[in-house]
Amino acid sequence: MFVLWGLLFIVWLVINASVELPIVATGALVSLVMAAIFARRGDVWRIEITPRKAYHFLAYTSVFFVELVKANINMLRYVYAPRIDISPGIVKVNMPLKSPIGRLALANSIALTPGSLVMDLRGDALFIHWLDVRTTDTEEATRMIVGPFERHLGAVFG
Repeated sequence: MFVLWGLLFIVWLVINASVELPIVATGALVSLVMAAIFARRGDVWRIEITPRKAYHFLAYTSVFFVELVKANINMLRYVYAPRIDISPGIVKVNMPLKSPIGRLALANSIALTPGSLVMDLRGDALFIHWLDVRTTDTEEATRMIVGPFERHLGAVFG
C-alpha cells in the first residue's frame, strides 16, 4: 500500500507542479485514501519490489519513452507529408503477460503510442487498430508492437 501511495503522490506532485503546503497535504491525503481503496479491493496492486524489478521498471520507462518519440516522429511524417500513404487496419497480437496489472500496463503502453489503439482483449490476444499495418501475421505483429515492452513488463509484473 505504501509503494502505491508513493507512486500516486508523485503523480499528484508532477501534475500539480507545486510544492506548496496545501497542495502537498491534499495530495498526500488523496493519495493515501486511493491507495487504501486499491489495496483493499484486490491483490493486483501487491507487487514485491526487488532491485531487479526496479531495474526493469526503469528500463521499461526508457523503452516506452523511446517508442513514444519514434511514434510521434512517424505521426509528424504522416501529418506533414503531401500525400498520406497509410494502410490502417486491425491486427491480432499475442498477449504474453499473465498478471492483470501487467496486461493493463502493456495495453496502456500500446494505446499511448500514437498510431496504435487497443480495441479488445480476448483471452491471450489483443486486437489493435494500427494506423499503418505493416504485416497481418500475428507473430510478426506481436514482435513489432508488443516486443519492445514485453521483456521489461514481464520481469516486473509477470
